[in-house]
This record gives sequence, structure tokens and C-alpha cells, in this order.
Amino acid sequence: MEKKQPETTPFANFETHTDGLHTFLMADDTIRGAVLDGSRMINQMRWNHELGILETLVLGHAYLGAALISASLKGRDRMRLQIDCSGPIKGLLVEAHAAGEVRGFLKNVPIPIEKPLTDFNLSPFFGAGFLSITRILEDAKQPFTGQVMMAHGNLAKDLANYYLTSEQIPTVFNLSVKFDQHGRVVGAGGLYLQAMPDAEDGVVRQIEDQVVALPSIGTALADGATPQDLVATQMKAFSPRFIDRRQIGFICHCNRDQIRNLLTLMPIEELKDIQEKGPFPLEIRCHHCNTAYSFDREQIDRLVATRFSD
Repeated sequence: MEKKQPETTPFANFETHTDGLHTFLMADDTIRGAVLDGSRMINQMRWNHELGILETLVLGHAYLGAALISASLKGRDRMRLQIDCSGPIKGLLVEAHAAGEVRGFLKNVPIPIEKPLTDFNLSPFFGAGFLSITRILEDAKQPFTGQVMMAHGNLAKDLANYYLTSEQIPTVFNLSVKFDQHGRVVGAGGLYLQAMPDAEDGVVRQIEDQVVALPSIGTALADGATPQDLVATQMKAFSPRFIDRRQIGFICHCNRDQIRNLLTLMPIEELKDIQEKGPFPLEIRCHHCNTAYSFDREQIDRLVATRFSD
């Protein structure tokens, strides 16, 4: 993976900024949660995928949501968040690992718009569709996938609906990407809270109301607050206590050798067609991180020769 760099620094302390995913318990350990500062991750995602404001908001929410869900993973576990929809977005796919690595892409870039945006209501851009979450657990024989219809066109609400519908667990999400007047991402973060089996209904309702009334997490992070500050201040009545922290970031392990191996697996007729007709250099991009890998004619000649020698 090649990490692209911006022409200008997005926010004052970017060079020393470290993203973090913090897990905690509260309300006598009957509510579990995670809070995330993903400002650097969302900026790196934007630069690599060369995204505008709308695309950054849509994919940024998915990165933040997947990162929060990954808080429950361990070891070499990973998860996949996928949306397939009829609107201009068409869909997206984001993967997150227990190690804090997040990557993924939009299916339609740029997202076509018919008129200038007046707000950040994303429902018309999603349209009708399905949201699915797949967990690939190290000690499981096969992945598990749950799927629901999108009911809101708002990822935070649709993720909450997924957990309530598919897993019968009351859950709330808050996902936030803050842009400055120049359209730069200056703060991005999220929060999720989930009721444990012995959580009281009254407490769950209070917390849901509290999350709805939260100030913008992205704005708070841009103003210098930390994820711990947000939880300690906004959830003070429920006595939160932090139990873990892990780094989070936009990371993809693609490399030239992987792409070359994929080329060698192509049908020999297609590989010979590329050899004869080009174009050269042949450029192949990783969907997940938009890194481009180029192969000249001589390299393709060697691949074809290797296939005939096998």
C-alpha cells in the first residue's frame, strides 16, 4: 500500500496525531461501549481514494462504524461491513481487523449529484438497499453473515437497526465527520453503546436519549477534546470506566507480488491478449486502498513465458 500525502496539513497537530479506539463499561457494567477518534484515518482514506466531500462523508461513516464494531474482535478476527443499494452510491465495502486495521472502498466514485448539496442527508444517495455484516472469526469454521434492509439511509441508525433486528441487541451509534470552511476534515469520530442482557430498560432509554442529544463528536475532537473526555463528560451519570485502548488506522497489506500473482492466475488467453494489445504500462489498482501497480510489456512477457513453462 502506498500512503498518499496531502498538499496542505488538514489540522494543526496532524503530524503528531494518533487515532485511538477506547472501550468501556458503564451503568454497573450493564452497558458496553466504544468511542473512537479516527481523524487521521479518515484523512488518509480521503487522500488515497481521492474523494470529494460527499464521498468522504459516506465512506468515512462506514470506516468509523466498522472500526467501532471491531472493538469486540480479538486475535486475528476481522469483520466486513457491506452495503448494496439502488441510489447513486451503489454500495460500499469496508473491512476492519481486531488489530485496528481498516480499509475499504465506495462502488461509485464520484457519486453523481443532480444539484448542489444543501445538507448532509444521505438517504437519497443510498435509496433502497441492504446492509450486511460478516464476522470472520479465527476459531470459527466459517464466516457468519447477517443482513437487513436499510430502513433509514443513515448509517448510524441502520447499524442500530441491524443489531436490534438481526441480533436482538439494543444498540446506538453516533458517527461524525467534521469539515472546516475549506472542506477539509478536521475531526472524525464515533461512539457506540450496547446493552448487556441484564441492562434495565429504563437505563437503556435514558442512554438512547443521551446519545441523540450529544454534541457533534467530530466538532469536539476538532476543538481538542479526547474520546475519553467525551465519554467522561457526556456519560458521567452512568459512571463509565475504560477497560482497553487500541490504535486504529487506514491500512492495506496489498503489494506488487500479490497483484503479480493475481495476473498469473488469469486465463492464458486473456493474459496473451494483454500481451498483444496492451495498453502499456498495464495499471491495476487495489480496490481497498486505491494504490496503483504498473506492469510494462517486458514484465507481462515474462509472466506469459512463465505460464508456458509450467
